[in-house]
Amino acid sequence: MLRRTAETGGENLLKGLSNLLADLERGKGQLRIRMTDETKFKVGENIAVTPGKVVFRNDLMELIQYAPATEQVLKRPLLVIPPWINKFYILDLRPKNSFIRWAVEQGHTVFVVSWVNPDEKLAEKGFDDYMREGIYAALEAIEKATGEKAFNVIGYCLGGTLLACVLAHMAARKDTRIKSATFFTTMVDFSEAGEMATTFNMLRANDLIWSFVVSNYLLGQEPFPFDLLYWNDDSTRMPARMHSFYLRRMYQQNDLAKPGGIELDGVALDLRKIRLPTYILSTREDHIAPWKSTYRATQIYGGRIRFVLAASGHIAGVVNPPESGKYSHWVNDELPPDPDAWFKGATELAGSWWPDWHRWVAGQDRAMVPARIPGEGGLPALCDAPGEYVKVQARD
Repeated sequence: MLRRTAETGGENLLKGLSNLLADLERGKGQLRIRMTDETKFKVGENIAVTPGKVVFRNDLMELIQYAPATEQVLKRPLLVIPPWINKFYILDLRPKNSFIRWAVEQGHTVFVVSWVNPDEKLAEKGFDDYMREGIYAALEAIEKATGEKAFNVIGYCLGGTLLACVLAHMAARKDTRIKSATFFTTMVDFSEAGEMATTFNMLRANDLIWSFVVSNYLLGQEPFPFDLLYWNDDSTRMPARMHSFYLRRMYQQNDLAKPGGIELDGVALDLRKIRLPTYILSTREDHIAPWKSTYRATQIYGGRIRFVLAASGHIAGVVNPPESGKYSHWVNDELPPDPDAWFKGATELAGSWWPDWHRWVAGQDRAMVPARIPGEGGLPALCDAPGEYVKVQARD
């Protein structure tokens, strides 16, 4: 830093002070460190651009149906439930690394929930509301749009925790519409929980704060445009009732792992009654949902389970397109109680886990139908993807 100051005659510090003041202004008095050049990205223009339409909307979510890329598609629609603590387009950053676009290209009719960025009017929305107005509402809408009554569903992180709750709720009600479930980096047993997402940046200060302090304020450099960091900074609010329920009942008391420990809509949840085919994807360096904790679900669910461990972390291990040639994954058909025993017997395979998942989910039902055009089924198009909810920012 001293060398940089000498080389620039102190201009780096003046530029750094300008960056600091700009970040204070952005945060309305609180320091909101800029991690990337936000001017280089705009949702719906060069990020979150996979073609589609919003076909349903309520207070909590918009449901996006993506345009097909093949003449024939798998009969079962695919519903993706992202976490409500972040925006869904982590799975649709740019065409080269979009899981959503890739899934469409494999012949899936993809629907994605885009959660609202809630304000004080939604403070009393709870976990049961996210179940009813989120997943249940999405399933009903997809049935109207496609005429189908059997679905494949993916839940990512907290979206997966919500999906597990819904599956247990459906099992108690003998509701069998969801035929396969996929969980991305999802915890349902919180006895050894990872970092809280709300404190994620502070707990990894060296990576996500201090390096930017040095670069932006001391060296006076402009942040590099990076889609993942743009998404990371595009945060969401959460309803107070729902968030406190999750923290207390799941994260602190671990009630979801206890049969009957949590009740939603008058139904006591028992994860052991989930008996449908299940794919669990975890990541080896995950600090938010440690893989040995997510592995515990293999000993809870009752159906046929495939557990796959990807290299890297909570985001990079998931957003790992086959074309990138990055990050391997491990597979093992055996599911011993001890995760270390699973890993010892696992085989490491080069490249992305995405093709493995597609082979698995397509193998559940290979029936094909003509491609479905968003807005031309039982639900009219309301607007173009990525919709309106995703464009609302936490600071608005």
